[in-house]
Amino acid sequence: MTARPPEQSFTDDPTLEADVFARNCASRPVLQDVASRWGVLALAALREGPYRFSALRRRVDGISERMLSQTLQTLERDGMVNREVQQSIPPVVEYTLTDLGAQVADQLFGLIDILESNIAKIEAAQAAYHRQ
Repeated sequence: MTARPPEQSFTDDPTLEADVFARNCASRPVLQDVASRWGVLALAALREGPYRFSALRRRVDGISERMLSQTLQTLERDGMVNREVQQSIPPVVEYTLTDLGAQVADQLFGLIDILESNIAKIEAAQAAYHRQ
């Protein structure tokens, strides 16, 4: 999730159609951000409700502070996450999903639910594959 130059915008050319399979489509890098290892987990966790940074890091077990920070910045840039600094001493930063982020997280949760509900079948398939 590194910084990247903006792709040609749909506002620049209204004749463009989104096509994630097209090399230069602006939706492709956003899909990569959302579907990344940490992007999926951050969005799914934020679907549960607002999180402060340290609580979100505990929820997404195994993510480093640096990677969580980069992931949240990327998702914020893509319009999926809101970052709100509350004026207090010390300052408190809270992360929530935008409406778009909530829509994406709902779809991801459906995928997560299918995988978790079928983990026994998945593990059996993996074991059978490795026996070959």
